[in-house]
Amino acid sequence: MALQALQSSGVAFRKILSHFPEELSLAFAYGSGVFRQAGPNSDQKNAMLDFVFTVDDPVAWHAKNMKKNWSHYSFLKVLGPRVISSIQNNYGAGVYYNPLITCDGRLIKYGVISTSVLIEDLLNWNNLYIAGRLQKPVKIVAMSENTSIRSALDKNLRSALTAAFLMLPESFSEEDLFIEIAGLSYSDKSPEGQFTQLLTLPKTLQQQINHIMDPPGKNRDVEETLLQVAHDPDCGDVVRLGLSAIVRPSSIRQSAKGIFTAGVKKSVVYSSLKLHKMWKGWLRRTS
Repeated sequence: MALQALQSSGVAFRKILSHFPEELSLAFAYGSGVFRQAGPNSDQKNAMLDFVFTVDDPVAWHAKNMKKNWSHYSFLKVLGPRVISSIQNNYGAGVYYNPLITCDGRLIKYGVISTSVLIEDLLNWNNLYIAGRLQKPVKIVAMSENTSIRSALDKNLRSALTAAFLMLPESFSEEDLFIEIAGLSYSDKSPEGQFTQLLTLPKTLQQQINHIMDPPGKNRDVEETLLQVAHDPDCGDVVRLGLSAIVRPSSIRQSAKGIFTAGVKKSVVYSSLKLHKMWKGWLRRTS
């Protein structure tokens, strides 16, 4: 039954994709509309479906999508596909979202990101917005033969494993492991081993760690700072602070951008739905 349900959902997702321009290098779905959530009150069938579409040429893709789905866009559509693509690439986390869209009888939200921006984030963790999402369960709906994307997806997961291990204590449970985005099981967390792992982290995270640990006026290079962190008993906390410094600003910028890309009315409705979902989750935990 589970396999049958998975296959039927895959067909439904591909049917939704047929409403959009075909030039997608990667498309994936995620969230409660895709994966059943714990709890008796979870309603997977009526939950909003979340998608991310990766495109090589955002200007061309948005131009075609506006012809097919003009109503999906906020008032910004009157500025044309070049401005839409500029807003997508240059503000927030490099994603342009169209929320609260009805497609094939389902409520969906879809984000559009440039292939080159996605690959940069997967490799270097520039903002960890979509790269972070791809470290969690997702349903790949379509993928081109672009080897650069496949390689970057693998690198992102390897980096996540390394970072998670650095943040875990000497001993940890299986639940701890998955909470820290899964990790490889090593027997020795020596400073030498931690230094080797720190060197393999994406460069943006290394730079954030250097910024946190480098005293004013010292201007040490990144490797010198990472060596110090490797010998620090609070190495995991430093990595966590570095991750927070990447994620928080991009999330704030992306949320602010959403007011314009979605439109004020949709933003209010979407925020209300999110608050209602959070409230239901809090009631379940306290009951």
